[in-house]
Amino acid sequence: MLARNEAARLTTLLARLPRGAHVFVLDAASVDDTVAVARAHGAEVETRAWNGFVSARRYALGRITTPWTLMLDADELLDDELRDAIAGADAARYAGFRLRRITMLCGRPVHAAGWSNERLLRLFRTDRARVAAAADTTGADLHERWTVDGAVADLPGAIVHDSYPTLASYRAKFDRYTSVEAAALAPSMRAYLRAIATMPLRFGWSILRYGGWRDGWRGVFVAWQSARYRVVVRAKALRRA
Repeated sequence: MLARNEAARLTTLLARLPRGAHVFVLDAASVDDTVAVARAHGAEVETRAWNGFVSARRYALGRITTPWTLMLDADELLDDELRDAIAGADAARYAGFRLRRITMLCGRPVHAAGWSNERLLRLFRTDRARVAAAADTTGADLHERWTVDGAVADLPGAIVHDSYPTLASYRAKFDRYTSVEAAALAPSMRAYLRAIATMPLRFGWSILRYGGWRDGWRGVFVAWQSARYRVVVRAKALRRA
């Protein structure tokens, strides 16, 4: 588990893990009580300077000594169905399992932009797993892709991703992530104009493809922000020119 200044979330998260799970927390130099809270709940904790998501996950994987690894972040919880499914998973037949992730905004799940339709490889045999930067990113160290040698199956239930309890928290992460991605791109007016031209299509796809229109204002907000994300990234890259 990766964590930075997550003392307020850790108690709930750790209480919902499968019984008897060995917990390893890689702390990114928190300034709150993250380390103390994690250790109070029996977790093994190591503090390491932040050097990007892929680097942190690769390092954490190298510190795991158990045969299986469940990769979670501090803003993710297992629902009851998934926790039970993990405990009963067919460990002999498969090398990994994809878990559905539901993402919340202001206390409710959102389907727009595929937010609650993700299937992520998060449970896997430790010695067969690898992590690398996702191929569809700008090169910024923000998103990773796990792979595993062997058969993979889906488990029922869901990871509840509660990273955006307020609109302010969403906007703060949006600003941070777009800045990181922009820093990894060469300025390009052509790419900026292309992003603007495709924004209406992205909006329509984000809200219609996954039934986001049923999410009310949350769905519209997420679809709009997802549509303009690439425009903002390219605009920030241009400012460096």
